[in-house]
Formats: sequence, structure tokens, C-alpha cells
Amino acid sequence: MRQLFLINDTVSNKISYYLLAAFLIALPFDLFYSEIILISFGLHTIIHARKTGVKNIFSKPVLIPASIYLLGLAAIAYSPDKAEGINVATKQLAILIIPVLFALTGIDLQKYKLNLLCIFGFAITITVLYLYADAVYNIFYFKLPFNSLFTLAFMNHSFSIPIDIHATYLSAYTAFSLLLFLFLILSKKDLEKKWVYIIAVIILSAGMLQLSSRAVFIAFLIVINLFFPFFFQGKKKLVIFFSASFISVITLFMIASMDSFKTRYISELKTDLTNDVKIIENTEPRLARWNVIMELVKRSPVIGYGTGSEKELLKQKYFENGLYGSYLNEFNTHNQYLGILVKTGIVGLALFIYVLYFGFRNALRSKDLVFLSFMLIIATVSISENVLDLNKGIFFYSFFFSLFLWKENAGKRKNSEVLAARARILERQAGNPEKAFYV
Repeated sequence: MRQLFLINDTVSNKISYYLLAAFLIALPFDLFYSEIILISFGLHTIIHARKTGVKNIFSKPVLIPASIYLLGLAAIAYSPDKAEGINVATKQLAILIIPVLFALTGIDLQKYKLNLLCIFGFAITITVLYLYADAVYNIFYFKLPFNSLFTLAFMNHSFSIPIDIHATYLSAYTAFSLLLFLFLILSKKDLEKKWVYIIAVIILSAGMLQLSSRAVFIAFLIVINLFFPFFFQGKKKLVIFFSASFISVITLFMIASMDSFKTRYISELKTDLTNDVKIIENTEPRLARWNVIMELVKRSPVIGYGTGSEKELLKQKYFENGLYGSYLNEFNTHNQYLGILVKTGIVGLALFIYVLYFGFRNALRSKDLVFLSFMLIIATVSISENVLDLNKGIFFYSFFFSLFLWKENAGKRKNSEVLAARARILERQAGNPEKAFYV
């Protein structure tokens, strides 16, 4: 574990590494800490930037993740609420800044990628432990039965509220960390202190169920049942396949047999997917809101209404259709695909789908199961949340998408440097053989 925090590198790169590690550790907590650390990393990176880094800004690992932001920025021009558009663009600025900083930084991101992933995973594990400790403390303080821990009073948002983070985003962090540690346990024969990873997996599994995000849970089941077995060979493939299937069945049976989990995972899912608002008390199903939103989309399907238009347009439409709860709470689309359709239309949606495709393609080409897991979590959670409209989703998307994409680019840079060195050697040998030794 010491290698996660004690690295052998230049002073400049060490500072970059520790700032990135601090950013990941702070990610589940108050936005203030993440922003301060990101600003510090940005200033440090700019001070030590090199010309080669500036050239990297115009590479695919920068332009493709940031393309959604650049389109949204352009869409402010025809928005009816330009002030809100600027506010949204400011909030989403990390989508552009993080890939640019990764292009400029002198640290080898590929070299330290696994370290940073593990630091994030352990940070989330400790966060989940803290939330369980807080829940248990409240149970004892209010003299509740211990099985209250597994009721709706301590699930989903009620579980994550002590650190003021939306349960779905913390659940996404938890599932991503869980899949990372599972992959390390299964793929690394000589993994140091494997028992630490196994304990982390147990804690994260419990946390994911407690947070009860249906979208994240579905993504997790898809990854372990469909993706995990096919990234291994021989008998291990069959063992993983049957083990994953068995664990999934047992988990689903447990969810169906416990009233609180059944309510959260099954009953509320049915409620969300109904279109009849009248059968629901104190809430309004997502499907009813989505149908109303589609009426807006049909009026401007190609380019949408512009960045910043979503809030007021949705409020007006909710009120017209009697969705007063959604109107008063100023709910967004709760669907990233629909949110993009409202703001930038089919043009924006096509670009977003291409960005997702680019990520999936690179993950499959590089045979990176962790990257593939990340992409599936983003694509699935985007069905129920506006991932790119809230800071916790923005930072998660920007940081890890850029980190994974730089894997391929790092190899290209090394190859280009080798080819350039060889070309210089040949040129000097052709002119003066003695100069070949001074490359």
C-alpha cells in the first residue's frame, strides 16, 4: 500500500500526483474542496507546462471528451436565457479544463493510473464505512432496533445525506470502485495484501445496496455477468461466469424478500415507469415527466432551445400539465439524453452518443475492463440522471474519461518520440557519422 503514496519521481511530478490523489479523495465531499484542489493542480500544471503539452491539447483525448462542452457553449448564442446559459457553462467548465490539464501535465498518467484508481477506491470504501458508522450511531442514539439499518429511513438519499451527496452519484463511485477491486482480485495473482481488497469489496457491495440506485445496480449486474467472464480465459472464464450468475440470483432473491429493498428496487421502479400521475401520492413518475419533455423536443428537434433554456421551459411545461411537484422542485429532465435534446437537439444527442461510442471503442480495443465498466456506468446512469449537469457527475465523467483515454495517447507519444529520435540519427549519420552519438 505504501507505493500508493510514496512515489519515485521529480518534485514537480510528485506535486501533480498528490494533487490528483487529493482531488479523488475529496470528490465525494463538499464541492469546495474539489474545486480548490483542481485550481491548485491547474496553476501548478500551467507553470510547468511544456511546448509538447500544448500540442497535445488538439489531440482526440482532449477534444472528444470536451466536445460536448464546446457545443453547449456555442448553444448559448440562441438560448432565451443567456444568463442561465453562462451559469451552466461555468458549472460545466471542468469538462474542458480537466482534459486540457491532462494534456499539459508532465506527469506520466499511464504510469500512475492504477495508483490513482486504487486511491479513489479506498477513499470511497472509507466514505461508505463512515456513513455506516453514522447510521449505526443514530440507531443507538434514538434507541431504534438494529434492523432499522435496512429500512427506507437509512437507504438511498437518507444514507448519503451526512456528506451531502446525491445517492446516485455516490452509488456510481461505489460500483466503479467495487468493479476495480474485483478486477484486481481476479486478474493479479501476486496482488499484495489481497485480503485488503476483499474487505473493500465487501464494504463497497454493502454500500451499493444501501445506496439503492437502480440504474447503477443494473449497470453493475451487466458488467459482472456479461463483461467480466469474457475478459478472462480458460477455466477462470467459466468459474467467473457461474459465480457472477449465482451471486446475482442470490442478491435479487434477497432484494425481493426484504420489504425495504423490494420497495426501493422493484415497487418504486414500477412507479417511476408509469404514466398515470393520479395513482401516485406526493411524487410524480419520471415517465410522466419524460412524455411532457418530449413535447418540447418535438417543437425544436434539430438544435434544441440552447444552453440555459431547460430550467424555465420545463417549469412552464410541468405547470401546464399539472405536474406541480416537479414545477415547485424545479426538476430537470432526470435523463441526460433528454436534457441534451432540449438544449442542443439531435445535433447534441448525436455528438454525445458518438462520445460514448468513442469511449466504448477505446475500452474494447485496449481490452480495459475497468474503462469499459466506467463507460457503462456513465451510459446507464445518464438514463435516470443529468450526469453532466451536476458537479459530482461532471468531475467523475471528466476526470476518469480523460484518464482512461490518455492511455492510448501516451503510447502514441512514446512511439512518435522514438521515431523522431531514429530519424535524427539517420540524418546525422548521412551527414556526419560522428554526430550520431550526440542525439
